[in-house]
Amino acid sequence: MARQSSFVRSLTGTLRAAFGDVGVLLLLVGAPVLYGFFYPWFYADEVVQRVPVAVVQLDGSGLARQTLRFAQASPRIAVTLVTGDEAAAQQALLRGEVMGYAVLPADFKRKVVRSEKVVVPVYANGAYPLVAKQVQYGFAEAVGTVSAGIELKRLGASGQSSLQAASSRSPVNLQLQALFNPTEGYGSFVVAAVAVLILQQTLLMGGALLVGTWRERGEAAAPASVWLGRLLALCLIGWLSGLYYFGWIFVWHDFPRGGNPLGALALLAVFVPAVVGLSALLGWWFASRERAMQVILFTSIPLAFVGGFSWPAEALPTALQWLRWLSPSTAGIQASLRLNQAGAPLQAALWYLSVLLALALCSWLAVLWLGRRKAGR
Repeated sequence: MARQSSFVRSLTGTLRAAFGDVGVLLLLVGAPVLYGFFYPWFYADEVVQRVPVAVVQLDGSGLARQTLRFAQASPRIAVTLVTGDEAAAQQALLRGEVMGYAVLPADFKRKVVRSEKVVVPVYANGAYPLVAKQVQYGFAEAVGTVSAGIELKRLGASGQSSLQAASSRSPVNLQLQALFNPTEGYGSFVVAAVAVLILQQTLLMGGALLVGTWRERGEAAAPASVWLGRLLALCLIGWLSGLYYFGWIFVWHDFPRGGNPLGALALLAVFVPAVVGLSALLGWWFASRERAMQVILFTSIPLAFVGGFSWPAEALPTALQWLRWLSPSTAGIQASLRLNQAGAPLQAALWYLSVLLALALCSWLAVLWLGRRKAGR
């Protein structure tokens, strides 16, 4: 009975301490709420469209003008400069007035008439990968449409009907459809993964800040029942933050979600305790209130880089491929994308859930051992 009462007192006392400490409250409650509203807002447009480009028209033929018209009609690019001087297009690119340009060579129509290979160079600003992709795709679609029209005319001239010519040119039609990111938007791709990292980092900093405060005051040494109440109180806040993202933010911004809601709940059930246990260990290690935030804040970008969604994990050094599993976000992101976005069955994420469960058990046992050992002394 005494242990039960100490557990309950510890749980309620930790909640009061968290909500009574402005710094901890901002990290555990304020930061997830603010990030949930403002971080996805930067990716609200999802897909980059109407990128300003230039066309260097060195051929004045009707075929070159037709290619220019198709480029102007593309929703991906917006032709803001048409010039006969490539140097002018390069200067516009350097000044940032356009993000790329294409060159229609002087012998454009002559080579087409002779059935020779024609190369239309396309240059894009590689500093912005999404923009460069739209520039390349926009010009490729414009030139490809003109090329298809020329090929159909040649087949028609050989005696084939329009249907026969279309079938001869493309006997097998390819239709691409994105299953788990229908808009193929950047926001739907990145926010769904980064949300898990946001949950981890805010909970890590808030929990470590609180444990660091206890270390400074000499209140960290406590029996297992007290630490179980403390850890569970932090888990309650973390679970509410996770439900806020999975159950509201993804719906509000219309990101892909809800593929396997029970699987997503299972993920939160093991992900949050793993993060809470790690935050307590970091609080013990730093033994300082301010140091936790100073250190953890700068780990966000490296953890996103090794998370396996923005950069292939196979391209990382071998040491990082192993060390990255020490962060719950690595397994959490991969499991979340499968369960919450792709709707995979629970079996497809068992490995990642097992990693999180192992991290939670190891970290909680370590915290309980530290608390009991210090209390015994």
